[in-house]
Amino acid sequence: MKILSVFDESFKSYGRVLTKNYDLTDLVRVMHATEAPSDAVVYYPSVESLEELPIKKELEDSLFGGLPIQIGYCNGTNNALNALEYHRSSEFGVSATDLILLLGKQQDITTDYTYDTSKVEAFFVPAGELVEMYATTLHYAPCSAEGKPFRNVVILPKDTNTDLEVKCEKTVEDQLLVAKNKWLIAHKEAQIGGAYEGLMGENIHI
Repeated sequence: MKILSVFDESFKSYGRVLTKNYDLTDLVRVMHATEAPSDAVVYYPSVESLEELPIKKELEDSLFGGLPIQIGYCNGTNNALNALEYHRSSEFGVSATDLILLLGKQQDITTDYTYDTSKVEAFFVPAGELVEMYATTLHYAPCSAEGKPFRNVVILPKDTNTDLEVKCEKTVEDQLLVAKNKWLIAHKEAQIGGAYEGLMGENIHI
């Protein structure tokens, strides 16, 4: 699979790079003390050591227009697509290490909520970048660059990806809702318990 740069023109339909506007030094420093398994991926929506940094208020006011946010991380080792998710808001990531994003477009989801994985594109993100992925950008856990564990800060509206209090059953899309503000389409090979298996085609590996 061809891996493009996050600075490539084609990334503009998925998001944008905002690094030059913010001092990410403390975020990256704290991230290097976090766990990054060599055989798994871990995700924590809200991490105190990240949220207590002064930059949280700056990001809250600037990126989310004053709405409450959470800062967590997704770290580990991964080389597979496995699933794609989306939110009702942009997701911002800070790459504390090199990593690769596998991305799609919500507009390509069919009316029965399947998605052809041949439409996925891969983007390399070098360490130290702040990247926005728009609400319509399908994404999941990053992939490792050169097989090395990755560390990625994840910035989202507060309570995103936390446990649902109510499971709605009004529309077909409600089948995809697995956590607050998290709609997920999985590949059957990933065997994600309770997930809607709507990814059709190859479970892409990097």
